[in-house]
Amino acid sequence: MTDLTAGSAAFSPLDLGALAYFIVAWVAYGLSVGRLRGRMISLSQIMNVHRSNWARQIIGRENRVVDTQINASLQNGTAFFASTSLIALGSVLTLSRSGDDVLNLFATLPFGTVANRTTWELKVAGLAVVFVYAFFKFAWAYRLFNYAAILLGAVPPKGSGVSDTEVMRAVRRLAAMNVSAGRHFARGQRAFFFALAYLGWFVSPYVLIASTSAVVVIMWRRQFASEIRKALLEAGEGPHEGPLLAPAEEART
Repeated sequence: MTDLTAGSAAFSPLDLGALAYFIVAWVAYGLSVGRLRGRMISLSQIMNVHRSNWARQIIGRENRVVDTQINASLQNGTAFFASTSLIALGSVLTLSRSGDDVLNLFATLPFGTVANRTTWELKVAGLAVVFVYAFFKFAWAYRLFNYAAILLGAVPPKGSGVSDTEVMRAVRRLAAMNVSAGRHFARGQRAFFFALAYLGWFVSPYVLIASTSAVVVIMWRRQFASEIRKALLEAGEGPHEGPLLAPAEEART
């Protein structure tokens, strides 16, 4: 069994610093995507407004086949990523059995550092934790999309005689469930991206810092500087439309 105390002592200060940078970058990016406002609103937040608008449009449709198909496609995509995270987790566990061969390979790389078996197993365990986290996020998102399908069917149809207040409550419930499902799905995908950055640590802490920085820059550009975000804002689609969700709920997205 791996001695965690000995493994922790085996990590150099540079290794620990690179790992801390990785964790801080992950947390800070997640907070920025969900909490920035104004012109710095993220693409995910803009799309949350459209999720709410979608829920509002359901009121006027008697035939909701298209809506159920959209929800099913979202759910199927989530199931795919959940399955992929399990496959990746199995690959990581297999990788832990090939420590000696892989250590010799990394030692020959230009920026590779010589590591012992204990530190190797701890690094592999950390990567496994990332994929386990991703699986739980995707699995929960899948469940929430399932709940969203139920809430979609619970929205009173047009001309049913239900009061407008009750109809809007049903729409708000549907929108909140859909936004929450999308939020957990996005966190699972984010874990996949940072898992790619984490692979740099197997080469050296310098590579981990560089790969983490590269992943953050790429994701940041997609959320805050992408062409699609610019197009949505220029078309007048954005936060000023007024989401159905309460500000406190949206801030956690």
